[in-house]
Amino acid sequence: MSALSDTVPILLEARAISFYRLDEPVFGPLDFRVREGEVALVEGDNGSGKTTLLRILAGLLRLDDGELSWRGDAWRRVEHLGDTLFLGHHLGLKSDLSARENLAVAAGTYGTRSGRDVDGALVAIGLAGYEDEPVRRLSAGQKKRAALARLLLLPATLWLLDEPYANLDRTGIELVNRLLAEHSAEGGAALVTSHGAVSFLTGEPTRIRMHA
Repeated sequence: MSALSDTVPILLEARAISFYRLDEPVFGPLDFRVREGEVALVEGDNGSGKTTLLRILAGLLRLDDGELSWRGDAWRRVEHLGDTLFLGHHLGLKSDLSARENLAVAAGTYGTRSGRDVDGALVAIGLAGYEDEPVRRLSAGQKKRAALARLLLLPATLWLLDEPYANLDRTGIELVNRLLAEHSAEGGAALVTSHGAVSFLTGEPTRIRMHA
C-alpha cells in the first residue's frame, strides 16, 4: 500500500521515541505516523528493534523516552490495549485448548467485530473441521491460522504483525495479504515486519526504518 495523503486522519504518532536495554540504546529517537487505512513496513537489520517496537505498541514493554499519541490524544498504555492486536513469533495460544476455545477466551476479553463470531472466523481462516482439535495437535501452519483468526474476530484498529508470513504456504500468504487489504479498506491500519512476501505493498510503500 502506498503512503496515504496528509488529509487522511492520523491514528498513531510517535515523536522521538527510544528504548534502552541495560542502558544501551535498542532504537531511537524515532518519529513516524500511521494513518487510517495504512499498512506500513517496519524495516531494519536483525537486532534493530523491530519486534521491540511492536511489543511497546502492544503494551508489553514500556517506552523509555519520547511520546506516543492515539488519534491526537496521549497514548495511555492500559486504555489502548483493545485498540491494538499483536501477533508475534509466539502465537499466544494455549496448547491444551482448542482453536475455538482460544478464540472464545480472546473474544471474552476484547469483544468481537460486528457480524463476526468464533466459528465463522475459524471457517474463514481455513480451519473448518479443526475447530475442536487441541492446538498442540495442529501443524505449524494451522497454529498460525488459528492465531490469524484473531485478526478477523477482534475489533482492534491497529494490527502489529511480526513476521506474519512465517510457516504459511502460498495460500496462507495470500490470506494474510487479503486480510490486510480488507482491514485497511475499512479504515484499519497495520505495522508489519517481514523478510519477504510483502506483495500486499504496491507503489512506494510506507516504511518505518529502525535505527539505534
